[in-house]
Amino acid sequence: KAKKDIIKAKIPAFIKIKGYKYKVVSIASNAFVKCSKLKKAVIGKNVTSIGKKAFYGDKKLKSIQVKGTALKKVGSKALKNIAAKAVIKVPKSKKKAYVKIFKGKGQKKTVKVK
Repeated sequence: KAKKDIIKAKIPAFIKIKGYKYKVVSIASNAFVKCSKLKKAVIGKNVTSIGKKAFYGDKKLKSIQVKGTALKKVGSKALKNIAAKAVIKVPKSKKKAYVKIFKGKGQKKTVKVK
């Protein structure tokens, strides 16, 4: 789980551990749950899934940017109680598919996918 006082979350495309490079392909369930100061999340290009309640209760989260075209699944309540006027920015080529993927994940109807 993330520190509760983070303001920006950047999920990279790759991480290096002991000299080895790994693709970051998912955001765990509850990863950023109740991070009350979180305002922005940038999701790396290799992420294929966002877990249940990943951003649950992040009331100040106003901007989510999805950098890649690999996202296939968003867990239930992943966006519950984020900012009412939040914007989810997605690649133009995947907008139609991502509107469906993000639909009904707990966010208010005023949250837009652009």
